[in-house]
Amino acid sequence: MRRLCFSVPYDSVDGGHVTPQEAFVKSILNYIDGQFVRGKQQFADVNPADGTVIAEVAEADEGQVDEAVGAARSALNAEWGSLSVRDRAERLHRVGTAIESRFDCLVKAEVTDTGKPVSLASKLDVPRAAANFRVFADLVKMAGLESFQTETSDGKSALNYAVRKPLGVIGVITPWNLPLLLLTWKVAPALACGNTVVVKPSEETPATATLLAEAMHDAGIPNGVYNVVHGLGSGSAGEFLTRHPDVNAITFTGESRTGAEIMKTVASSVKPVSFELGGKNAAIVFADCEFDEAINGLSDAIFLNTGQVCLCAERIYVERGIFDRFVAALKRKAESLHPGWPMDKDTDMGPLISAQHRDKVVFYYRLAREEGAAVVVGGGVPQFGDARDNGFYVQPTIYTGLPESARCMKEEIFGPVCHITPFDSEDEAVAMANDTKYGLAASIWTTNLTCGHRVAQKMNVGITWVNCWYLRDLRTPFGGVGLSGIGREGGMHSLNFYSALNNICIRL
Repeated sequence: MRRLCFSVPYDSVDGGHVTPQEAFVKSILNYIDGQFVRGKQQFADVNPADGTVIAEVAEADEGQVDEAVGAARSALNAEWGSLSVRDRAERLHRVGTAIESRFDCLVKAEVTDTGKPVSLASKLDVPRAAANFRVFADLVKMAGLESFQTETSDGKSALNYAVRKPLGVIGVITPWNLPLLLLTWKVAPALACGNTVVVKPSEETPATATLLAEAMHDAGIPNGVYNVVHGLGSGSAGEFLTRHPDVNAITFTGESRTGAEIMKTVASSVKPVSFELGGKNAAIVFADCEFDEAINGLSDAIFLNTGQVCLCAERIYVERGIFDRFVAALKRKAESLHPGWPMDKDTDMGPLISAQHRDKVVFYYRLAREEGAAVVVGGGVPQFGDARDNGFYVQPTIYTGLPESARCMKEEIFGPVCHITPFDSEDEAVAMANDTKYGLAASIWTTNLTCGHRVAQKMNVGITWVNCWYLRDLRTPFGGVGLSGIGREGGMHSLNFYSALNNICIRL
């Protein structure tokens, strides 16, 4: 099978459908029932590093979304639905291997689409994509369910046991910040449970969802099991997918406002939803922390992926005794970051995803100053004197001096920025950290293990790290509360969402 990475020009293809061997990544196509399919119109895929158009993306119309859902339904009722758990798991392992065989291609596509440094994509995004398929393939083979023997009123008994069945056709809507990682985080457990999927990747980052179709094909995943429809949200593929009557569940990662709109759309059909949404995450740094460890860990927590990770920390609370030292040290870390071309190995900060998002972040930079913040470092747009000036870079930024009521303390910015606030007592720090409508993540930095346990359990969030950040075991529950989401992903929590659990009661 010829790979999509720079293979055959799109214009050489006749008709509305092309085979995987003929598709060309410079024209990113929909993937429906094992075929790459053009759309009625196209939209541009832009490189955030220099603002150039890197591909034209085929936008799926309502009929094509319907075709994709139909293909998924047919595959569910045919070969995929009849495979044993062992056979499904074996094929998912093959998907992981196929991802690794396309490592360089997937890294290049991810870097070009997102602008993230190649060091990050090659160490995190693509390896995690392969790992996601293997972890859930192994987990579903071992997933057990409870059973009970019950005494009946006539002195006999009954046996109750549960069986796991596919939920059906899953609509998968993924974001632009970790496109391949979060796509596979949803698709792998969905397929492991025997479902079929229709994926709508972000319009900002369409490439790797399409390239993943090659891995599916080579791994022996039947046609129709994995489908990709490109487009926008309202009035486009996203809306068509969420309101389709033959889609059985929706899983979405992205903005809280978009999640709310999806909830409205699916409410009338009472579809199950799994939402991982935004965050305004806090970190609490005690004076007894391992200082250098806290600085290094929180530098990652603030600036990794240019701050475009839902788990990033935007609010840092530091015990007053080390406040000035902490601010100075974190300032030095920010100043040491090298914003550069994403494919350069020494680049550790890339651009934001789009001009629109850059404008949003720059708006908050300006708003922070208007609200009374003191600028420790950054607060603007860097100038390079080359094509990067047409890209969407911003400076890593640290503020102090804002009141807790400031908009910049309440609203998610989603950029390489944080505000640092001093505190005098544990209760004060916990109260400020929990004073938010979001509830995704927090981190606690202290060498006092009792304090770490105590404070972690006071956090109104889905995940709390102590003396670390972004350390994940894929079997553990992941998700948020409040505006940060509904439900949990990871391990058995993912398998249970993507399964219909049926109880069987047998009178003995």
